Amino acid sequence: MHKTQASLTPEQAAALHEGLVIPAHPLALNERRKLDEVYQRLLTKYYIASGAGGIAVGVHSTQFEIRDPQVNLYERVLRLAAEETEQARLKRPFIKVAGICGDIEQAVEEAKISKGLGYDAALLSMGGLDGWSEKDLLRRTERIADMMPVIGFYLQPSVGGRMLSFAFWQAFAEIDNVVAIKIAPFNRYQTIDVVRAVCSSSRRDKIALYTGNDDNILIDLLTTYRFDMEEGTIEKQIVGGLLGHFAVWTHKAVQLLEEVKRLRKQEGSPLSPEWLTRSVEITDANAAFFDPAHQFAGCIPGIHEVLRRQGLMRGIWCLNPQENLSKGQKEEIDRVYLQYPHLHDDDFVKQHLDEWLRLASQP
Repeated sequence: MHKTQASLTPEQAAALHEGLVIPAHPLALNERRKLDEVYQRLLTKYYIASGAGGIAVGVHSTQFEIRDPQVNLYERVLRLAAEETEQARLKRPFIKVAGICGDIEQAVEEAKISKGLGYDAALLSMGGLDGWSEKDLLRRTERIADMMPVIGFYLQPSVGGRMLSFAFWQAFAEIDNVVAIKIAPFNRYQTIDVVRAVCSSSRRDKIALYTGNDDNILIDLLTTYRFDMEEGTIEKQIVGGLLGHFAVWTHKAVQLLEEVKRLRKQEGSPLSPEWLTRSVEITDANAAFFDPAHQFAGCIPGIHEVLRRQGLMRGIWCLNPQENLSKGQKEEIDRVYLQYPHLHDDDFVKQHLDEWLRLASQP
C-alpha cells in the first residue's frame, strides 16, 4: 500500500460490512439561493442524532452545481459536514463519504480536497464520461484508490448513468482499496451482475455492497445472493444503503436496518409477508419524493419538501431555479405522509429540533 494511500480504520471497515444507513446529504439554501450555513449544519446534526453510520456529501443530493466556478461550494459544504462530525465526538464508527466526479484531473483534485478535510472514502461517480471506455474508467478508479478508499457507483442510465459490463465489475472489484459498491441501476439484472462479479473476485470479502436502488430498498437489504464458484458456493448480501431516500425520515431508516439485521441472524427464518408489504410502502413513499412519474425531475425538491415540513430546511430552493416540485408532486407527498405515518420520524425531529437549531446557530 502506498504511504499516501488512506484506508478505513478496522472499526470503520467492520461497521461498513455490518451495514450502515448513509444519507446523501442535501444542500440547504436561503431564498437568495445562497448557502444557509445554519441549516446545512442542522441537517448534519439530524443525521448524526438519527443514528446514521455516515454521510455522503458532494453527491447528487448536494447538487452537482456546487462545483460550478460561479457557485464554488464543493469544499465549503464538505468542510461544514466534517466540522459537525468532529464536534459530535462520536463513540461509534462513522464514515464520511465525499462525492467525486469528472475526468481524472477533476477527480484527483476533489479527492485531494476531501482527503485533506478528513473524509474517509470517495463515492466515485462515472456520470458524464460516456465517451470513456471501461478500461479508461478502471484506470481512473485506480488513480483515486491510490489516494483513498473508493466506493463504486452503478447509476441508472435514465439519470445520467451508463450500462457497464459484468467484466467491468469483475475488474473493478480487483482494484486495491475499493471498499464498497453502491448498486443503483434500478434494474434487477444489472444488480445481479454487480453482486455476481464481486462474488467471483478474490477481494469479495473486502467489498461491502450497498443499495442505491430506490425502487427496491428493502428487498435488496433482505436478499441473500448465492452463486456457485470454483471454490464452492459463495453468498453475499447488500448490507446497507447509501441513498438520497435516507436523507429523509432517517431515524426510521436506521430502525428499519436494525430490524433487518436482527432478521438476518435468525437462521432459516421465513420472510413474513408483512416485510413485502412494507417494501411496497417504502417504494411508494420514494416515488412521491423522487418523482419517477416525471423522470425524476423533482427528486431534489422532493427531498427538500419533506425536510421543510419537518423544520429541517427553510425552503425547497435549489441552485438551479428551474428545479421545482413537479405538477402533483406535493399532493403525492401529502398522500404518503397520511398513508404511512409509521415511516416518518416527525416526532423524533420535533423532540430535538430546537436543540439542534440552537447548536447549529452558535458561532
